Order: sequence, then structure tokens, then C-alpha cells
Amino acid sequence: MAVLHNRVSQEELKQRLQEETIFRKTISFYNYFPIEHPEEFRNELYKGLNTLNVFGRIYIAHEGINAQISVPEDNFEAFKNFLYSFEALNNLRLNIAVDNDGKSFWVLKIKVRKNIVADGITDPDFNMAKKGKYVNAEEFNRLTEDENTIVVDMRNHYEYEVGHF
Repeated sequence: MAVLHNRVSQEELKQRLQEETIFRKTISFYNYFPIEHPEEFRNELYKGLNTLNVFGRIYIAHEGINAQISVPEDNFEAFKNFLYSFEALNNLRLNIAVDNDGKSFWVLKIKVRKNIVADGITDPDFNMAKKGKYVNAEEFNRLTEDENTIVVDMRNHYEYEVGHF
């Protein structure tokens, strides 16, 4: 069976990254979906991403996945094909960093956690599977014309600067 964790020192990994001549895309994504066996999912993900020379930090929990990674540009399509092979991640939006030197991560770490985001929610009845539905621009505009619609923009400063209403 493949080794499912790194065995090289942090210093050597950083040096290898600095010596790389390939360009890497820095990508972030997350998705709330039920994962019955997070450890098994973590191991399957690690094997596939390690083969593609993906670096980064990924959290897996029963509630889903949260990732910030760097992918060699030449492996980007293979990465997407692998990621999208999981039904819950098929066609997931990948946020590609605009300001990127390609040296954001030097190792792949995938950890199983209680939550994928430290949200502080302690209500036992709260269920991350109950989420809103995506609406396109046309549907959004139609909804905002309704006087009973309330819009709460939860984006951070950077996301707002990239584009806003």
C-alpha cells in the first residue's frame, strides 16, 4: 500500500519547491456534503492527489471538504478529472488564485477534522446538509426585484473587490 503521509523533512521539501521549474496553480474549494467514512475518503484523496504532485492543506470531516492547494499546471486537467470523479465534487467551482507565484505549499497534508471550518456552531440540530440552492444571475435579479427578498452578502474584503453587486 502507498505511504499516506510525507516522510521528507520540511526543509528539504521547501528547497525542492524553490528549485521547481514548473508553474503551479493555487486553488481553493470547499463543499458541504455527507462523508460517511472520512478516513477512507482522506486516504483515497491522498493517493490520487499525491500521484499528481499536488501540494496543500485539505480538511475532511463528516460534513465535507475544505481545501487550499497548488497543482502543477501540466496536471491541472488530470487533477480536475480526479476531483470530479467523486460525485459530490463533480463540477465543483475551483477558485484559482489571481496573485500567485506558484510557491504557496511544499507538501500535501490532508487531515480529518470534526469540522471543515471552525464555525463555533454547537447546536446539535444544525445540519450542514440543509443548504441553500445556487441561483444564476437571471434568477438572482428576479429574486432581488421581490420586496420580500433579503440579501445578505457574506463575502470577505477580497471577494468583494473581485466583484460585487
